[in-house]
Order: sequence, then structure tokens, then C-alpha cells
Amino acid sequence: MVQPFDPQSALLAKHAQHVVLVHFPIALYIAGVFFDLLSRGKKLSAFASAAYFNLSLAALSTIPVVATGLLAWRFALEGQKLKGVLLLHLLLAIASSLLISISWWIHRHSRRTADEALPSYRLAVEALGVCLVALTGHLGGFLTGVNI
Repeated sequence: MVQPFDPQSALLAKHAQHVVLVHFPIALYIAGVFFDLLSRGKKLSAFASAAYFNLSLAALSTIPVVATGLLAWRFALEGQKLKGVLLLHLLLAIASSLLISISWWIHRHSRRTADEALPSYRLAVEALGVCLVALTGHLGGFLTGVNI
């Protein structure tokens, strides 16, 4: 029987790293979107800076999350063919990672231009990103057995 406080079983489980790391880009992205909403489109506010740094870290942290997700599929599931919820989770994870990176790029590009305001279309991109991140996390919960 696996003990809940056994560090060896927690750190060396075949999928544990993905399950732990996935929370960082989720939290950073949602916080970045929240700070962006508080900035009200002004790129020179403290909230806009907080949004930019949160989105930067969220985009950066998606790299190890995607990598550990692929490794979990390879080792925990022995590379079996993807189908059903697992395939949908992978596709949504890729789309979520892209939208997180696009949101970061919009903020980065805006900081480098002379405009005083962030583009308004970023709100639609960020709202879609939050929805995809939530749906991806929900399906991931089903895969780990949390939502059962």
C-alpha cells in the first residue's frame, strides 16, 4: 500500500512531476489575467507590470509541464495510443500553452511599442485562454482520478 507521506513514492511516481508542476502555469496565468483586468488596459501601471511578469512566468513554466506530461504518457501509460479523454486533454493542453504564449507575446509586444494602451483584443484571447486552461485542468483531474 502506498503511504501518503512517503517522499519516495511521491517523487518517483511515474506521473507525479506533471501533476505537481501543472499548477504553476495555471495559477500564474489566471493571476496574470486578473492583474491585466485590474490594469484597465494601461500598460504603464503597476498592475500591467504584474500581469506581464505573471504571464511571462506562466509561458515559461508551460515548457516543463508539457514535457512532463509527454513523459508521463510515455512511461506511465507505456506510450499506448491516445484516445478519448487523454487525447482531448493533450490537444487542449497544447492549445492552452499556445494561448498562454500568445497572451504573453501581446503584452511583450505592447511594452516595446510607443502606444499607451494595451490592445483590446487581448481580453478575448485571455478569456479564451482561461476557459481552455480550466477545461484542460478539469480533464486532467479525471485522468488522475480526482474528479471521480
